[in-house]
Amino acid sequence: MRYSVRHVTRFTYDTPITESVMEARMQPRSDGFQRCIHFALTTTPQARVMTYPDHDGNAVHHFDIPARHSRLVVTAEALIDSIERDPAPDALGPDAWTEIDALARSGEWFEHLTPSAFAQPTPALAEFARELDLNRTEDPLRLLRRLMRDMNDLLEYRPKSTRVDSPIDEALTARCGVCQDFAHIFIALARQLGIPSRYVSGYLFPQTEIESRTAAHATHAWVECYLPGLGWSGFDPTNNEDAGEGHIRVAVGRDYSDVPPTRGVYKGATAVNTELAVAVRVASVKPPVIGDVLPFTPWMSRDAGAPLSDPAESQQQQQQQQ
Repeated sequence: MRYSVRHVTRFTYDTPITESVMEARMQPRSDGFQRCIHFALTTTPQARVMTYPDHDGNAVHHFDIPARHSRLVVTAEALIDSIERDPAPDALGPDAWTEIDALARSGEWFEHLTPSAFAQPTPALAEFARELDLNRTEDPLRLLRRLMRDMNDLLEYRPKSTRVDSPIDEALTARCGVCQDFAHIFIALARQLGIPSRYVSGYLFPQTEIESRTAAHATHAWVECYLPGLGWSGFDPTNNEDAGEGHIRVAVGRDYSDVPPTRGVYKGATAVNTELAVAVRVASVKPPVIGDVLPFTPWMSRDAGAPLSDPAESQQQQQQQQ
């Protein structure tokens, strides 16, 4: 299946700022069952956008706007081919836990087994694990699917119920959250079981008529666990389903702090209050009859505008929530 994605982010400032420096992780990955055949990122005001890969292989686009502006628009457009995959087996087999423990001893998966900024062990997480009766008596794959199902049953999906920097205890205490919270809780629990786990940011295009908690006009987050014989396998606890053809992968990391869609700083003494608006459109499209490759645009050259006028003004961080 071929998908088109248009992701527009708008920052509006109370008063003009003098410079914006930002990086974006919006380009879908080309690996596994997915191929990004076209991507372009543009900004208003115009800027030269450069790109580089981070240590996880995510494409990072970076730009600097050294000119006064009161509004910033970042537009990402992509075309992606996603290949239908064979369904995962029902179980891994009797030696699966032994093989998982061998992964841990190798040291290769250290960063995906240890706590990270948003996937920390807490008393609330421990109590939730006891409630779910999580232990190694089940096959690892069956256990992860049960965890996914139980989280979906016990936690309500409620948009805007948490913030981008909310710890998992907020969602566990309120018994509600967004896809980011579901992913962080799942990751923290899976790592405590000794299963290497990572965070995936991207988009979801529902494949069936069954109602999905995640709309096709929003960003999404889910989890990948490294399992013997299967490699990185996707689990979507928000929607209680294995990640499939409609899960469009953009970036992977230990948790959200590694892969925010946009992150940066600005200079401006009074530009503290910002208005952030995000619009996402994901649609399926028919491939062309002739020709398959569109031009790949890793950066676009634009005039940067007026030079920076006040280098002494304060800097503040901007982040976009999934």
